[in-house]
Amino acid sequence: MVTISTLLKQGQNALFDSDSPMIDTQILLCQVLRVDRSYLYKAPEEVIPDQYVQTFLQQIEQRRCGIPIPHLTGHREFWSLDLKVNQNTLIPRPDTEHLVEAALNIIKREHVRYISDLGTGSGAIALAIAHESTDIQVVATDISSEALDIARQNLEALQLKNVIFKQGDWCEALDGDMFDLIVSNPPYIAENHPCLQEGDVQFEPMLALKSGVDGLNSIRKIIQQAPDHLNTDAWLIIEHGYDQKKSVQKLFKDRGFQAIEIRQDYANLDRLTLGQWPANETI
Repeated sequence: MVTISTLLKQGQNALFDSDSPMIDTQILLCQVLRVDRSYLYKAPEEVIPDQYVQTFLQQIEQRRCGIPIPHLTGHREFWSLDLKVNQNTLIPRPDTEHLVEAALNIIKREHVRYISDLGTGSGAIALAIAHESTDIQVVATDISSEALDIARQNLEALQLKNVIFKQGDWCEALDGDMFDLIVSNPPYIAENHPCLQEGDVQFEPMLALKSGVDGLNSIRKIIQQAPDHLNTDAWLIIEHGYDQKKSVQKLFKDRGFQAIEIRQDYANLDRLTLGQWPANETI
């Protein structure tokens, strides 16, 4: 007979080279049994039916081969929202919550009404902002129809009424729309960077990760196009690589943005650049 405690030991042993074998094992077992993690501690000697055992062991093997936990569970928490994700969407990272926070600060201070999220993927950023500010309108774009299918499913699950999705390449999907704030977490990894073949990243859509020889192709395009869709004194916020601060700052400055600022992530690495079109003050 196979018990919960037995499966937890098997899972952790199989994932010994994972960064978090215990947590990975618990998450996958909870997913299979459809229980919360506290249940694993309450009933460690509960006998598990064979069909659940086999499903769990299959998922452990997939995780051992590197498949990300969110792809195995089909879900990822972001800004306390339970979001559906799959292989067609970037897995939302905790550090991107800093972009949401920066956007919400601008919304509150500037009385922003119209926002666009470029390259929305699963819809994480757009839905987090819309969830916190129900009186604003958010237009979210993505070139991938598969990603937008997931984003729309997340919108329906959250029952938000203030987000619409459009398909297209960056600002090209916005037509003649004008906004008080545009945000984006675009691809920013150089196309030959070794990290693209490491860890969870290798299983994520390359379309959402790599962007030219220096990783800045998408960022260049967004910074160039965004002013055509920004109202006077509107803002642009872009997430980028920790080592791209100077390059992104220069792109903002050369395009004519003012009040340019850099914000850090949880590791105190430079991760966001903000600029106003045009601006006379800083946040």
